[in-house]
Amino acid sequence: MATAYRDKLRAVAGGFVAGAVALTLVATGAQAQTSSEEYTATIWIDPDGCEHWVMDDGAEGYMDARRTRDGGAVCHRSEICGVIPSDQLFVTDEAWISDAAKSDLMNFFRSANAYGFLIYGHTDARASDEYNMSLSQRRADMVASVARDSGVQVVDVKGFGERQPRAQGNSAAALQQNRRVEIYCIR
Repeated sequence: MATAYRDKLRAVAGGFVAGAVALTLVATGAQAQTSSEEYTATIWIDPDGCEHWVMDDGAEGYMDARRTRDGGAVCHRSEICGVIPSDQLFVTDEAWISDAAKSDLMNFFRSANAYGFLIYGHTDARASDEYNMSLSQRRADMVASVARDSGVQVVDVKGFGERQPRAQGNSAAALQQNRRVEIYCIR
């Protein structure tokens, strides 16, 4: 008897759930049929050249960064205006810049005639990935500090460690090419 009562209770509850779902579908369908909103999908490119997916109806919208398969942003960087071997800026395993190198960097930033700068630090693969990520970030931050001190706008600063090598192999020349600071100019 308890089983029969429980089965009837389940049937009634199931009927209520089915009715609620049907009512929701009808209401949603009616709203979609009477709505005159028109959404426009497009790609917006921000000031630093990166793409964003945009869906907008004029009053409310949605935006998300467009990404590559490996999760990187899709950006149009038309010009690397400076690749400086970090051996010229930094002592081995350090992130400070000499006064002479600071002066050269300040002159570079002031004369580049750019809207803003993207500064990316890189290392060779001789230390752990975690250490290289930290070192490359500290070096990029130091170059960005010099840029800000020279009165220019810094849009983005990142350290990539050993993850984006310019040269393959463990020769001294390959390792030296991978130790660098890249400066992108946004014009």
